[in-house]
Amino acid sequence: MTTGTARLPIPLQVPVEDGGEASIPAAPATQETVDLDALEADPEQEGMWARLVHDESSVFHRVDTLRQEHPIFSATIILLLSFVLARVVDWIISGTIRAFTQRTKTLIDDAVIAALHKPVMKTVVLIGAYMASQELATAEHPLVWVRHIVLTLGILVWAGAGLRIVGLLLRAMSGNDQKFLAVETRTLPLFDNLAKVLLVGCAGYLVMQVWKVDPAAWLASAGVAGIALGFAAKDTLANLFAGVFIIGDAPYQIGDYIVLDTGHRGRVLHIGLRSTRILTRDDVQITIPNSIIGNGAIVNETSGTPQYRLKALVGVAYGSDIDRVKLVLEEVAIETGVLMEEPAPRVRFTGFGASSLDLELQGWIQNPELRGRTLDKLNTAIYNRFNREGIEIAFPQQDLYIRSVPPDWHAATEPPTQS
Repeated sequence: MTTGTARLPIPLQVPVEDGGEASIPAAPATQETVDLDALEADPEQEGMWARLVHDESSVFHRVDTLRQEHPIFSATIILLLSFVLARVVDWIISGTIRAFTQRTKTLIDDAVIAALHKPVMKTVVLIGAYMASQELATAEHPLVWVRHIVLTLGILVWAGAGLRIVGLLLRAMSGNDQKFLAVETRTLPLFDNLAKVLLVGCAGYLVMQVWKVDPAAWLASAGVAGIALGFAAKDTLANLFAGVFIIGDAPYQIGDYIVLDTGHRGRVLHIGLRSTRILTRDDVQITIPNSIIGNGAIVNETSGTPQYRLKALVGVAYGSDIDRVKLVLEEVAIETGVLMEEPAPRVRFTGFGASSLDLELQGWIQNPELRGRTLDKLNTAIYNRFNREGIEIAFPQQDLYIRSVPPDWHAATEPPTQS
């Protein structure tokens, strides 16, 4: 029980007629002993919550008593409430905030809100898990490791959300090249990979701080290990540097149709720091290390414009009417309808071959992927039209002339006479 004393004697000063003051002695001081515990326990001096808790007949008193006697029960209640609160927060984000974002003209804010949907719910549940663990903690077992685990999981959750949000923002910036000149379609993989490296590095540093790990020692060890790793993974590092140079120089972009000196030909699907993926005409994805691409020749058939010039080679026999052959080829190019009207198809007399007069029918197609199909139609139409027009398609042939023979050659080749 806590006690205390109250009131000290204070003299009273009263004015008199001559302008002075008279002092009236104070009453004798009385010393009272006050029971502070009784005062604190007085329901009139406490708040509503305290009265409810001290009231043994109230539900709150029973819940508080149950919480103190059965910490597992209270921890379970807190954990369940955290799930309910997570659903409430999700409803607020999905209903209220999304209603405002739908009024905007852009879709990036809707995508960001959708990306924040799961991380916010997981964060609320993690907070509830931490509070529930504190109900089970004691002086002998403070459960500090639970706090470290919860913080680590929270860092990982928001690191993943940050990766998704940064990816959304970078893609939106690359689509608006008028405002964001640096972030283009060809530089998007570079900025995306740099953002991933930075976010992962920051998340790793925060996790070290949570677990009281000195990052300086790790950095010093990483310096020594980096030298050994550089020799062991020189091919991987070569691919990484080649990937940076490919993204910076931009010899091709995603969607371009390229031909490599290795013989691979297809459309670019992905440009990464380590490799490039292309889709061939056989619908097969091929992953090529960037070091191989960086050290070889690259033919970009869609660079600058998606149009592609096609050449159909044909040879006619010597003595054919060249002007008539050229006219027939031009008519075939128009009649098939597989070549673009602008630029117009044209025929070129390229040279005199060993057995033929060589010509080229040149035309443009919309997409390099259509080359095989277009050549098939052109060659079929040229062959059928030449047959109808009586134009001879030349083929390699050789004539053998015998200048002289031995005198007895005729006798040797004559059949024997029959008697």
